[in-house]
Amino acid sequence: MGHVEIPDTDLSGPVGLRGAPRPRTAASRNRTAALEQLWRAPTAQRDPAGPVPVRRKAAGGAALAALTDLLGLTGPAWLLLRAGDQPRPAAAAAVAGLLWAGLRGARGRYTDGLRGEPGGANDARGAVGTLGAVGDWLVLIGLLAVLHTAAGSPVDPATAVVAVAPGLLVAAAVAGLRRWPRSARRADRNRRVLLVGEAEGVDRAAGLLTSRTDHDYTLVAAIPVGAARLDLDGVQVPGRLASCPADDDDVPTVLGGVRSHAADLVLVAPGPQLTGDRLRRLGWGLHDRGVALSVLSELSGVAAERVRPATAAGLTLLHVAPPLRGGPQAVAKNVLDRTGALFGLLALAPLLLAVALSVRLSSRGPVFHRQVRQGQHNRPFTMWKFRTMVADAEQLKPQLAVVNEVDGPLFKMRSDPRVTPVGRMLRRTSIDELPQLVNVLLGHMSLVGPRPPLPEEASRYDEREHRRLAVKPGLTGLWQVSGRSDLSWQETVSLDLWYVDNWSVAADMGLLARTVRAVTDGRGAY
Repeated sequence: MGHVEIPDTDLSGPVGLRGAPRPRTAASRNRTAALEQLWRAPTAQRDPAGPVPVRRKAAGGAALAALTDLLGLTGPAWLLLRAGDQPRPAAAAAVAGLLWAGLRGARGRYTDGLRGEPGGANDARGAVGTLGAVGDWLVLIGLLAVLHTAAGSPVDPATAVVAVAPGLLVAAAVAGLRRWPRSARRADRNRRVLLVGEAEGVDRAAGLLTSRTDHDYTLVAAIPVGAARLDLDGVQVPGRLASCPADDDDVPTVLGGVRSHAADLVLVAPGPQLTGDRLRRLGWGLHDRGVALSVLSELSGVAAERVRPATAAGLTLLHVAPPLRGGPQAVAKNVLDRTGALFGLLALAPLLLAVALSVRLSSRGPVFHRQVRQGQHNRPFTMWKFRTMVADAEQLKPQLAVVNEVDGPLFKMRSDPRVTPVGRMLRRTSIDELPQLVNVLLGHMSLVGPRPPLPEEASRYDEREHRRLAVKPGLTGLWQVSGRSDLSWQETVSLDLWYVDNWSVAADMGLLARTVRAVTDGRGAY
């Protein structure tokens, strides 16, 4: 696998996590960077001299949790398969149960995350707890579908899906019970952070740290380099570092800030005045006194799994793996897309029929709205949705262009007069998108991916925005779980670019699970 080598002495620009290249305005940069944290991106390298993370090991109740998952799926599955007169119910239930327990074990559901790292290892694999169980269950359905096709099993697919559903309920309950002690311990591993760096880098890093609460870093104070004013409100400044200090002048000032604010981690935002030998000497002084040190990297838009540190000629290198574009994960994604879409259409058939009747009877016009969208590599395809607007909505669009509520090439209105009453309910719950399962089954779309653009939108893309078309568009994605229509155009692009470069099958399962919560919440859908 290829890689990019980046010496640490070159990481001296503005600090933060953003889509590359950066958004066009300062306000958009700050808000976009905060949204990208939803993907659990790394913001700092772990300090080797700080508290050493505990290796993943079986928790006290791991064996019991695995056994509960195994029996919680196998028992009800056997009863339901037997009641449905399916052949060899015991064998089928046993295979499903073993796959279920093995899958959850492989995805780390029976082990604790890494201590001292934000989010822990489980977060890197996707949502935890109830949402993690939903993601695991979707993977199980895909695996069972593959086995069913490969082995020519006579078991009815719809009955099999119903039979394994109780296993999801049991796993969600067990996961909830096991998270109670972990949530109680979360406060114990919280890191009190003293931020050090030039004013611009400190402002940006502090904005990211304080914009979210789903990490273990609490900003307690900041020490800027030079006399520039910080734009931070409510953050104490116990001292300042000189622009060009004498040897070791930095260490007493930083240690004073550590002691006065009970900080246990110094987080450095490098810049032209704080890099190279000066940063090295600061690290010596802090480590000699038992204070942990982390350094923010200028590398942005790259998930932690793609980064591997190394050293050469005294330099620290970050090897960056290329984005996934083929290989086993791409094959697995395609298989899960097709099988997931097929099972979704079968399981949701009654709902789809009811919605179709509601649309047809509530307003004049067809049941489905067909629209040309641009897919992977800018190839056009016809996308299907339930019709949510009046029949002549496209003809009315030019009259409403002056009241468009979003920037960029998109057109969105919170109270669009073209939307029908039934359509408004369908949009809020995202049920209008379900016919796109047909597009997924045909290979035009994926279950997870960027939003598919209209041809006129894609024609206005610049080089950065055009990268969104490097993968198949999705039924859901980062934009869906991050605010949907409430996002600005630049925020949507940045989230899509993050997905394009960092997707994985495990991350897709986590996003599918988080989509359930986003759809239930309904915010940003209009």
